[in-house]
Amino acid sequence: MASLTASPVVFKVAAKKTVAARQPMKVTASMDMGKAAAAAALSLSFAMNAQAATIKLGSDSGALVFEPAEITVAAGEKIEFINNRGFPHNIVFDEDEIPAGVDADAISHEDYLNGPGDTEYNTFDVKGEYSYYCEPHQGAGMVGKIIVE
Repeated sequence: MASLTASPVVFKVAAKKTVAARQPMKVTASMDMGKAAAAAALSLSFAMNAQAATIKLGSDSGALVFEPAEITVAAGEKIEFINNRGFPHNIVFDEDEIPAGVDADAISHEDYLNGPGDTEYNTFDVKGEYSYYCEPHQGAGMVGKIIVE
């Protein structure tokens, strides 16, 4: 039987390099750069303020409370109510415990948030104190207060 053997083939390539001279880059600051930086910082500030304040319905340990029980927010700030545990909870505002002219039914969430992660949102535009409770657990002390400045 005949055997075939192959010898490696080697190619030599001579590289030719051409380098062009570069001009040094100039960096100049301008008033426009300062305005852009200020605008970016202001946008970030608004974005951070747009984050919702969070109130947990039920504590991490399972206690029947709102956490925090009292919170202070700016007028127009969004508040997130999130069911933290498996109990059904709701958020009811008493018309005698909110600023005059605010409709308690419009800001209450009487339907139950049944499971962990169920969420409702409110935005309060009228300054004042808003007391609220969880209907099935009010007797256990599940009450809270929102102060809008």
